[in-house]
Amino acid sequence: MDKAVVLLSGGLDSTVTIAQAIKDCDEVFALHAGYGQLTETREFKAFENVCKFYNIKEKLIVNLDYLKEIGGSSLTDKTMIVETGGTGLENEIPDTYVPFRNGNLLAIASSLAEVKGASRIYIGAVEEDSSGYPDCRKEFFDAFIVAVNLGNRPETNLSIHLPLIDLSKKEIVELGIKLGAPLKYSWSCYTGIEKACGICDSCILRLKGFKNAGQTDPIPYEN
Repeated sequence: MDKAVVLLSGGLDSTVTIAQAIKDCDEVFALHAGYGQLTETREFKAFENVCKFYNIKEKLIVNLDYLKEIGGSSLTDKTMIVETGGTGLENEIPDTYVPFRNGNLLAIASSLAEVKGASRIYIGAVEEDSSGYPDCRKEFFDAFIVAVNLGNRPETNLSIHLPLIDLSKKEIVELGIKLGAPLKYSWSCYTGIEKACGICDSCILRLKGFKNAGQTDPIPYEN
């Protein structure tokens, strides 16, 4: 049996990723983390809705509030303002980058996979059409899995699966529709709770993806 641990934030990318994992694997475990981000409650709602849609019973919800204490990101530090109006493709790393968040999440996923007997970890990282986060690069994941397998039991032999890594947001939307992913439950906004702001980097990328795919984004927007 192919078993997988899937990092599921509840965003567009992770929702499409879990849809792919369910297609690929016999059993899926969903991992969700709160770390004091501005939309923590809304992301958790998205996570729960996606899990309910797929009838996923095996879930692990973890609290990483220490990332908020460490700071360094406008998603967790209320003294910083989330940048708006960008394209998400600038050369500089945006202030929404949460330092080494994916490294923390993958470490937890690796522990869970070892205990559950899963051989795969799925993460919806995107390199080509992302915000330029350093922990979303293929080189990072290639290096990380080497360290993971050195630190786990030899029989665990984990692999990291990146089904979206080379896709644009347009292609991610198209894949999500093809897989029947519940995109209406996903939430990508950095600041909005009732409605997505429509002007943060994540919203701009998402809206561009739906537009280029010739689709209407099913979630509500302020702008």
